[in-house]
Amino acid sequence: QVQLVESGGGLVQPGGSLRLSCASSGFTFSRYAMSWYRQAPGKERELVAGISSAGSVTNYADSVKGRFTISRDNAKNTVYLQMNSLKPEDTAVYYCYARNVRTYYWGQGTQVTVSS
Repeated sequence: QVQLVESGGGLVQPGGSLRLSCASSGFTFSRYAMSWYRQAPGKERELVAGISSAGSVTNYADSVKGRFTISRDNAKNTVYLQMNSLKPEDTAVYYCYARNVRTYYWGQGTQVTVSS
């Protein structure tokens, strides 16, 4: 049974930091590229950051470059998203996404709210 379980979301003040985690099971994690997406109310889901299966290649949305860092630990089957200098516009549900050439999986999401 495939599971992607996000954690680490919550309420944070502008300028603060959060670290999201996505613990995966039920598939060969090291063979999947991993990404974080987010969806704000009334908006489409958008790509935030991605990382290759070995962790050697990363990419970011322009809106988060320099503030967010994606990383992975293949020994722990976990992908992370370190979010610094958070802004109110970062408020969204954040989703973990696993993909290879054959299939893909989504997590259930974790809420991040940036507000004073």
